[in-house]
Amino acid sequence: MQGDPRILELLNQHLTFELTAVNQYFLNSRMCANWGYERLAKRHREIALEEMRDTEELIDRILYLDGLPNLQRLGTVKVGETAIEQIRLAVELERAAVANLDGYVVTCNEVGDQGTREFLAAMIGEEERHVDFWETQLVTIDQIGEALYLAQQVRD
Repeated sequence: MQGDPRILELLNQHLTFELTAVNQYFLNSRMCANWGYERLAKRHREIALEEMRDTEELIDRILYLDGLPNLQRLGTVKVGETAIEQIRLAVELERAAVANLDGYVVTCNEVGDQGTREFLAAMIGEEERHVDFWETQLVTIDQIGEALYLAQQVRD
């Protein structure tokens, strides 16, 4: 099925975003594991795998629309130098994902591609859950303090 060029481009834009997120979360996971924050490392890894599944679905959608997935682009991976900075950057990343997807859904409506609109709309819920998780971590840090929060991340 031949897809609209605007839809193919926005799908590739989001593919770039998701590939960047995979790398950022994977690096966060490895850094947290190195620091001994096993629980936080595990959560970063879980989200990296979720984002990886999203990239797979995006690739499949682009191919379905007779497009060519662009795996050569990668955005800037923002590296947090502390576990807390990583969480703040994760919130920023996930909020950007929701904003991007909201805009993409509008474009799909304008073009009349309801299949891609539904596909992308389903991704919004996952990204919102990620935002909620990371925002909750920041609220917890504010409430109990950084040292106590990080002490809780040492064991899974």
